[in-house]
Amino acid sequence: MSLTPPPLALYVHFPWCVRKCPYCDFNSYAVRARGGAHGVEVPEKRYIDALIDDLEAQAPHGGGRPLVSVFLGGGTPSLISPAGIGRVLEAARRAFGFADDIEITMEANPGAIERGRFGEYRAAGVNRVSLGAQSFDAAKLAALGRIHSPEETRRAAEELHAAGLDNFNLDLMYALPRQDVHGAVADIEQALALDPAHLSHYQLTLEPGTVFAAEPPRDLPSDEDAADMLSACKERLTAAGFEQYETSAYARAGRTARHNCNYWTFGDYAGIGAGAHGKLTDARASRVIRTVQTREPRRYMAAPVRSLTKKTVEPRDLPFEFMLNALRLTRGFERTLFESRTGLDWDEVAPIMESLDSRGLVRRDGSRWAATLLGARFLNDLLVEFLPGSAGTRGSRAGRGGGGS
Repeated sequence: MSLTPPPLALYVHFPWCVRKCPYCDFNSYAVRARGGAHGVEVPEKRYIDALIDDLEAQAPHGGGRPLVSVFLGGGTPSLISPAGIGRVLEAARRAFGFADDIEITMEANPGAIERGRFGEYRAAGVNRVSLGAQSFDAAKLAALGRIHSPEETRRAAEELHAAGLDNFNLDLMYALPRQDVHGAVADIEQALALDPAHLSHYQLTLEPGTVFAAEPPRDLPSDEDAADMLSACKERLTAAGFEQYETSAYARAGRTARHNCNYWTFGDYAGIGAGAHGKLTDARASRVIRTVQTREPRRYMAAPVRSLTKKTVEPRDLPFEFMLNALRLTRGFERTLFESRTGLDWDEVAPIMESLDSRGLVRRDGSRWAATLLGARFLNDLLVEFLPGSAGTRGSRAGRGGGGS
């Protein structure tokens, strides 16, 4: 099989936050508050200059494909001025070109956005916002180390609507300390009252290397209680007209996140900024390349072009990488998508998929495959089957390694 270049997106990382949350394992650093003595100042001009150098160096690897989406993530991109965001977007337009209907998303923290700024960000080119609400319970926000209040989230949503940015997402978390089903559903109700187009709903997890991993918060709900919360919240969102189209994502009709869907369908994306990751298809050499930038912002700004590392994904690893993304989608994927995005024949994974089907973990509808409700619940265990050397891949061509450079 031959590789077909998929749609191309761009991820831009801004690594600064007002305060590092104890559950966060992203590459982020606390900034100095106005007049404060601790933290660092955001070197906006130097960082954006580095981003543009990085962007221009990576553009030739896009193969002439225009960007279908841009995601400005962090950290807290809303700490950067609208003029700075505009500089990055204009450089991206020059380097890659934009699809006519490009989606440009910016993450924003309700406690780190000045009044009136959303209109300026829209003028700079942003047409979608992801707002980190997390909860509408002040005590839960304090337990999560968040710097904003529920009222600041409500005010931010009002300003988004006023700025004409009604295509916005709210991030919510559940299974929080001392939370019960009633509290989790109450967060959903208050989120719905703000009329978002999209809602991301994540379970609080204790990620390695975080403060919470070293010192877990008290009174976390049991796995059974967390499952009950998820079920009740999903039922409420469905009743409100939101479709669950991915493990943690719900959207109104026509409002799915194009950028994230590109990830989940194993599309391509250039990653620029400190610690940013990318994935690019080199169809001529029939290989998939992963890129990684250096994590520390000062090192990144010193050498944004030289610090980028590239690694070819071995063919034996492609089934796992594809399934890690595609099986998150509730509708699953067509087998032809697997073949075109990996360059592998379906026979590489057919025995594994049929075994999972027989165990009730995936389902088949013609040539489309998807995780069942049971499979989605135990998705990590299911994905292990696709790791090289696992029981699922042992003996298949995908599991024995082979070509690639």
